[in-house]
Amino acid sequence: MTEKKNVSQIQRRLIPSYIFLVIVSLISVFPFYWMISAATNTSTDVAKGKITIGAHAVENFKTLLSQQDLWGSMANSFKYAIVQTVIALFICSLAGFGFELYHDKYKDKLFSILLLAMMVPGVATMIPLFRVVSKLKLLNTVWGFILPSISTPFLIMMFRQNSRSFPVDILEAARMDGVSEIGIFFKMYLPVMKATYAAAGVITFMNAWNAYLWPKVVMTTNSAQTMPMLIANLASGYTIDYGSLMMGVLFCSVPTMIVFFVLQKQFAEGITGAVK
Repeated sequence: MTEKKNVSQIQRRLIPSYIFLVIVSLISVFPFYWMISAATNTSTDVAKGKITIGAHAVENFKTLLSQQDLWGSMANSFKYAIVQTVIALFICSLAGFGFELYHDKYKDKLFSILLLAMMVPGVATMIPLFRVVSKLKLLNTVWGFILPSISTPFLIMMFRQNSRSFPVDILEAARMDGVSEIGIFFKMYLPVMKATYAAAGVITFMNAWNAYLWPKVVMTTNSAQTMPMLIANLASGYTIDYGSLMMGVLFCSVPTMIVFFVLQKQFAEGITGAVK
C-alpha cells in the first residue's frame, strides 16, 4: 500500500509537468498545422486568419504549377543539397580525422586559424566568392552552388571533437597489421563515426536545402532556381496568392522534415559525441 501511495503521489506531482509539455508541444506544432491549413484555403481565407482545413488544396496546387517550375526547382534543390552533403561530409571528416589523430606542433595553430573563419560573416566574403565563381565560369552550376560550403569550420570542429572518442588502440593495431592510412579512414573510422556522419549530414542537408542568399547570387536563370528562390518569387508580386504560396512552403518543408525524422536518433547521438 505504501508503495502504491508513493507511486500515486509521484504521478500527481508530474501532472503539471505533463500539462506544460503538452502546451509547449501544441505551440511548437501549430505553425506546421497552420501551414497545412493555409495551403488548403483561398488567399482571402488565409488573409482573414482562417485556421481550419479548407477544400482548395487542388486549386492552389494547380496555381502553383502554373506560376512556377515546382518540379524543376525541387530537382535542383535535391541535386545541390545531396552533392553538397556528400562532398562536405567527406572533406570535413577527413580534415577532422587528420586534426585529431595526427599530431604535429603546427596543427593546433592551423586549427585556431581555421576557427577564426567562423568569426567572419558570410556576407563579407560574398563578393570575392562571386568573382571567383564567375572567373571559373561556374555560374548556374552545382559546383558554383556548393563551392563556399564544401568545407566549413563548424563541421571540421565537430568531427575533430567527436574523433577524440575514437579508439586509438584500433588505429595502432591497424597500422601494425599494415593497413594504410586511407584504409584506416574508410574501413575503421567511417563505420565507427556513423552517428557523427548522420548529425553532420542532417545539418549540411538542411543548410543546403534552405540556402537562399548565395544561390540567389550565383543562380541567375530560372532553370537553376531552388525551392527557397521559388518561394521568394511567389511572395514578390504585387498581389500575393497566399494559398499557392503556402503550398510551395509546404513542398519546401516536407523533405527536410523527413530527413530529420528518419535520422533523429543518429542526430542526437552525433551531437552528443556518441561513438559506436
